[in-house]
Amino acid sequence: MSKPSLKDICTQTRRDILRMIAAVNSGHPGGSLGCTEYMVALFHKVMEHSPKPWDPDGKDQDIFFLSNGHLSALLYSVLARCGYFPTSELATFRHLNSRLQGHPTPHEGLEGIRMASGSLGQGLSVGIGAALAKKLNGDKHLVYTLHGDGEIQEGQIWEAVMYAGAKGVDNLIATVDYNGCQIDGTTDQVLSLGNLEDKFKAFGWDVVPVGDGNDVDQIAFGLGKAKALSGKGRPVVVIMKTMMGNGVDFMMHTHKWHGKAPDAAQLEEALRQNPETSLGDY
Repeated sequence: MSKPSLKDICTQTRRDILRMIAAVNSGHPGGSLGCTEYMVALFHKVMEHSPKPWDPDGKDQDIFFLSNGHLSALLYSVLARCGYFPTSELATFRHLNSRLQGHPTPHEGLEGIRMASGSLGQGLSVGIGAALAKKLNGDKHLVYTLHGDGEIQEGQIWEAVMYAGAKGVDNLIATVDYNGCQIDGTTDQVLSLGNLEDKFKAFGWDVVPVGDGNDVDQIAFGLGKAKALSGKGRPVVVIMKTMMGNGVDFMMHTHKWHGKAPDAAQLEEALRQNPETSLGDY
């Protein structure tokens, strides 16, 4: 059997997200669907990582922190599809006593999860700590983090941005999911972010803009460019424009699917738009 394409993996990942959230009538489909291409490109093409054996310290491999932890369904699907744990475990999403809770936590040694990320704004600080630890340990691998644009309104983020730039944490690649939406509306309505590129540059970061973060090849190229900039004295941020709810037409162009589960009819239509691939449903 031929190796599935990144686009097929994205489609199957979207199916996982939709089915997981609908099964328990709880979760966050909007951002998860919007960041699918990023996460698939990162784990299946860009990052140097291995699921076996699992090591929470991530020594001698690249590591990832999901700062906007409500995108848990996406992360769980990608980890399972990469072999960190069986895909059958996805059926336990948000169940009582499951390892796959609504926000990720290193529960019972859950493979692939290195921090709890229920509270927004903390992942960049943790990522900086991990990146500095790699430097102290002589580990040349990289640390990746993902953040929502609404999360960028958190003050802790900008303390971390300032620190990483001032201290030259150049083995860190942060990514901002710039979809312009958050739970209460657009980011412009809630708290305008201004010019993010200029802000990060002012703090001493290299910036890689990606015009279409929902094009898996384009985001893979952008991440590759960010990787090439690492190790040169400055942290790197990828600012990718995405569409919340990407891949499901009635979930796009609105913030209303930030944390809303589809009902049975909506799930059927969403899955029709994302046909099952050779990877198969869990």
